Formats: sequence, structure tokens, C-alpha cells
Amino acid sequence: MAEPGQAEGGEPADVVMYATGTCPYCVRAEALLKARGVASIVKIRVDLQPERRAEMIERSGRRTVPQIYIGARHVGGYDDLAALDRAGGLVGLLQGRGPDRGAPDSVGE
Repeated sequence: MAEPGQAEGGEPADVVMYATGTCPYCVRAEALLKARGVASIVKIRVDLQPERRAEMIERSGRRTVPQIYIGARHVGGYDDLAALDRAGGLVGLLQGRGPDRGAPDSVGE
């Protein structure tokens, strides 16, 4: 079984977060992910790269940050990430197994 923050096979989970430099929810999301064993988060700073904000909106359908992706799955914002964690699905998703049983299937959608 993979460690939290890694996909099956030992490869780190692909975690991408659209963020800004002044967003407190981005800081909280990063702290939660790191607490669950994520060693590396690809942060896309939409305040420094405005063209990436349009990409974020098109990709997620949302205008607010953070927008978090684990693998190909759009988790949503910080509230969605925290809800997934409380439901017991975050660690499984980070391990590449999908959400654990009992966790919502479509958080953030």
C-alpha cells in the first residue's frame, strides 16, 4: 500500500493548486495537504500569471482560489478539501485509490 501523498507504485501524487499570494484559504489548503503527507504541490499563482486564471476558470468552472486537483480529479476549494478529509476520502485519493468508502464521490462539482 502506498504512503499518504503517494500514488500506487510509490510515485508522488500529482497535486496542483491554483492560488494567489494573499489567499488565507490557499495557505490552509497547503497546510492540510502537507499534514496528510503531500511533499510537493504544484502551485499556479494566478495573481502573477493572469492568463492562468482564465485557464483555472475554464478547467474548474469556478472563479475563486484555491482550486485544487489531485491527479485528474478536481477536488474544489479549501472547504471541499476539508470536507473530503473529514469524510475519510482525502488520504485514499492521495494514494491513488480514489476516495475511501463513505467519502463523497464528487466533491467540488
